[in-house]
Amino acid sequence: MVQGGPAVQLGVIAASVLGLWIGARALVDAVVRLARRFGLSDHTIGLTVVAMGTSTPELVVSVDSALKGLGNIAVANVLGSNVYNLAFILGVISLIRVIPIAEGLVHRDGGALLASTLAAGLVVADLTVTRLEGGLLAGLFVVYTAYLLRTARSTASTTPGTGVEAVTTAATERLAFRGRDAALLVGGLALVLVSGDYMVAAASELARAAGVSEWMIGGTIVAAGTSTPEFVVSLVALRRGSLGVSVGNVVGSNVYNVTGILGVSALVRPLVVSGTALETLAWLAAVTVLMVAALWTKRQLSRIEGALLAGSELCRWVLSLLRVFG
Repeated sequence: MVQGGPAVQLGVIAASVLGLWIGARALVDAVVRLARRFGLSDHTIGLTVVAMGTSTPELVVSVDSALKGLGNIAVANVLGSNVYNLAFILGVISLIRVIPIAEGLVHRDGGALLASTLAAGLVVADLTVTRLEGGLLAGLFVVYTAYLLRTARSTASTTPGTGVEAVTTAATERLAFRGRDAALLVGGLALVLVSGDYMVAAASELARAAGVSEWMIGGTIVAAGTSTPEFVVSLVALRRGSLGVSVGNVVGSNVYNVTGILGVSALVRPLVVSGTALETLAWLAAVTVLMVAALWTKRQLSRIEGALLAGSELCRWVLSLLRVFG
């Protein structure tokens, strides 16, 4: 429990976001280098390790919330993060530069994004996520990941330094000491776990102190905080010219969020949410359909589309803070 007023809780959340970002970055860097030692291709690492690594904060926060019986924060974090990833992160990236999309990402992963969002909608529609439903979602994640591993090995280029690992490992590459990756892995994981626990405690206290719903806090402030690694990786990818990484990282993270993370959280403890979950679900479904439609028709994200996406997320936040939505 974090004691103090709203200002203190906001400070704890801000510090938790920083801890989640640093911890997730160290964790991803270490796992990427370890994966390369086992012979995984650059493309495979990007689709699996990086997407899951940048979603580690969502996993920790949602599971911790489930353990504490805070179903609203657990589910709102997942759904809110997915809306934030698609609308704000890709919107901002597209405002900076038009993003061309690979054909494989458009068809295969666009379809996976739609299917996973539909699956999440079906299990949350009755405002509960049972352990059986959680197991089914987690199973879908395992099947999808196995498919990616199988197909990526046969199609990926193995040219070093051009994939996602070149984007994510730069922060710790200059560190050189025996056992570096093991230390980064353990230290990063510990920092994410501690930061996530403090974020959940501060978010629930802030909701009570400010008189707003846990769903609103979880779907906005917590969701944006746990999406920090995705935002950073996408910005770094853009700066280094790896434009496709920005979309691939977000799409992969979103599929993982609503299958793996929501599934594992429900396996830990069945989740019960408020009726406002349906509003966020509808918003997420609309953004997802619009995003996939834009990719299928033009295979790029234009600046106009980016502005509309980012603006829609700002609108959602304003409506939530005004208690008109969510």
